[in-house]
Amino acid sequence: MSLNMFGSPASYIQGSDVLFKSAEYLARLGNRILLLAGPTSLRIVGNEFGDYLINNDFTVTKVQFNGESSENEIKRVSKIGHDNHVEMVIGLGGGKTIDAAKAIADNLSAKTVILPTVASTDAPCSRLSVIYQDNGEFDHYRFYNQNPDLVMVDTKVIATAPAKLLACGMADALATNIETQAVKKSHGLNMLGEHQTLVGLAVAQECENTLFAYGDEAYAAAIAHADTKAFDRIVEANTLMSGVGFESGGLAAAHAINDALSVLNGPVHERLHGEKVAFGLLTQLMLEGAATERFEKYFHFLKKLHLPTNFVELGIEDPSEANLLKVGKAACAPNDTMNRMPFEVTPLDVINAMRGVDAYSIAKYSATHH
Repeated sequence: MSLNMFGSPASYIQGSDVLFKSAEYLARLGNRILLLAGPTSLRIVGNEFGDYLINNDFTVTKVQFNGESSENEIKRVSKIGHDNHVEMVIGLGGGKTIDAAKAIADNLSAKTVILPTVASTDAPCSRLSVIYQDNGEFDHYRFYNQNPDLVMVDTKVIATAPAKLLACGMADALATNIETQAVKKSHGLNMLGEHQTLVGLAVAQECENTLFAYGDEAYAAAIAHADTKAFDRIVEANTLMSGVGFESGGLAAAHAINDALSVLNGPVHERLHGEKVAFGLLTQLMLEGAATERFEKYFHFLKKLHLPTNFVELGIEDPSEANLLKVGKAACAPNDTMNRMPFEVTPLDVINAMRGVDAYSIAKYSATHH
């Protein structure tokens, strides 16, 4: 018999300048640190943070992330961690750095600390990683026995990031409740492999409420790089509420379509996770036959954030039947989450829903420009 299960990080701390107040929290987890960060994160805050750790008597091995959370990169960094006898892996950066850090910590049986520098995905809080091939194509999900030991979110750092990244995080977070509700209807399993709890459902709903209540203000603040109250609330929705919500609530069509888009070549390959999820969540609503009023609510929210709602904006240069069929087949693959939908979805259903979203978006766009 399946159980109901809820997962969350052991501790979550959010606030301005929190990275440089972190020594007391980190000291509880160990002393020997592997600090994994990409070149941009190192430049913005990582090098300074590394010095802060050393000044607070931590032993630090700094490793530059190569940009892909692939098995090869995870093996490379795991070896460095093993050779340096690290007790804790800190992932400082965006989604792929975070996913790699979790896998490396798991390989080393080390403590996992996540310090996101952007609020563009809900990766920080979960006990899973999305593993890609070296060429950036989706490979599989990797699951762990527990969530990160500590997640620290420095809103001062996140406010320096481009506003587009906060918008992408809002799209990812907006999918949370849509997918959670689909899993609820199907009596399906969440990403922990068990049934939903009432708490998981409540978090997913509150995540959506927060986005609609503060999203516009927060996006404006992000453009001005201002760490306002509304910005702070959306950072929490994107990171904690969406992270806990998607994992304990479950994923469905929106993320399956995001994963499947990685099979296409061209500009779509360069689109960010949240940009693809934006189109994925509209496709899920189209698959569900959402009433126009409901569809419009999400559609307009994404339009205000300048996120893709049609093939051209998404970077699909050739929406031929053959290309869309590749996406449809990948989205319905057994190792993805389309099977959490409350009805059977075929590759042809995916093609029709994607075409429906594209046509709706173009019709709306032309209507507003005449």
